Amino acid sequence: MKPCLPLSTLLITATLFGCSSSTHQSMNLPLAATQRNLGHTATTTLTGEGNQTNFDFYITGVPNGTILPPRIYTFINKGSCQQPGPAAFAMNDKVNTEPNAGSGGWTFYRSAPITLPDLLSGKYSVVVRTSPEDGSADIFCGDIAHVTR
Repeated sequence: MKPCLPLSTLLITATLFGCSSSTHQSMNLPLAATQRNLGHTATTTLTGEGNQTNFDFYITGVPNGTILPPRIYTFINKGSCQQPGPAAFAMNDKVNTEPNAGSGGWTFYRSAPITLPDLLSGKYSVVVRTSPEDGSADIFCGDIAHVTR
């Protein structure tokens, strides 16, 4: 009996299973700072997971005077950043952020009950907003049509 044969079979099987079971598609979406938050940058990574899409956000800053740590509200709006429509999904079951020690920015995670293909096929934008205590100012926006793989 050759001991290498079962081990190599196991490795090939594990590799194939790992590749074939990965159905999560991720895409990056840069978010533009609004007039209220000039000089800051943001991005979100959209990941399709079943009947929902997960969003991992990273922002470099918030407007001066915002209470820290910032409480951030996020929405998926119909329409574009230039021609916004009504909110299609509010992703505000939690509004807390975590400091990103390496870069000084903030990270947070949200999800919406819509598939990634449905988001990509419609005309939607992602809006990041400060809390009502901080004036409910839109501070970042990105058109989902501009996602990159």
